[in-house]
Amino acid sequence: MNIYIGSDRARPGLMGPPDTFKSANPKKFFSIMLTNENTVLTLVDIQEKLIPVMHDKKFLISQLKILIQGAAHIGLPILWLEQYPKGLGPTIPELTELLPNNAPIAKSSFSAYGSEEFRKKLQTFGRPNVLIAGIESHICVYQTTRDLLNEGYQVEIVVDAMTSRTKTNHDIGLERMKQLGASFTSVEMSLFELMRTAESTIFKRVANLVK
Repeated sequence: MNIYIGSDRARPGLMGPPDTFKSANPKKFFSIMLTNENTVLTLVDIQEKLIPVMHDKKFLISQLKILIQGAAHIGLPILWLEQYPKGLGPTIPELTELLPNNAPIAKSSFSAYGSEEFRKKLQTFGRPNVLIAGIESHICVYQTTRDLLNEGYQVEIVVDAMTSRTKTNHDIGLERMKQLGASFTSVEMSLFELMRTAESTIFKRVANLVK
């Protein structure tokens, strides 16, 4: 498999050359509606030794559970990462029990895009949209977002499913990602956008999650 990293050639699955999707340049950016055929959900570093020190962690976990279950109902592929799991522990059990058919991707770089395994799996899906959630907003989520945007992906930040140790750092991370060209969404907004219609057979199951 060819991995086009920092290449001027179009990557499989993207509709045109990478420059078409360079959201860091607002003049070239256009929005693609999220669908279960063009989107990958990426979960960043929601680990046992990180969660206890996070701002508003109970709300974060609640939102992530809804997001993961909703994505599963919709059939969205999920990639999830762990930063140095030997030291920071595995992903919290409340979430891993919802991800039985996936295995985490271990990384040492703060950006998920620094992981060759992540790049290969993302490439395999060939989808231009990355829906991203996790921790911390101003470090790993931010750096992952920056790299994805630079590689031509459209990135949707699930604002109510990420946080940092402090609200200040969380807010700074969000502002920086917005400046770079990432789009903001929420758990409910993204799930309903992915479904598109109440006529969907999965609508009731997803709607029950956000009640």
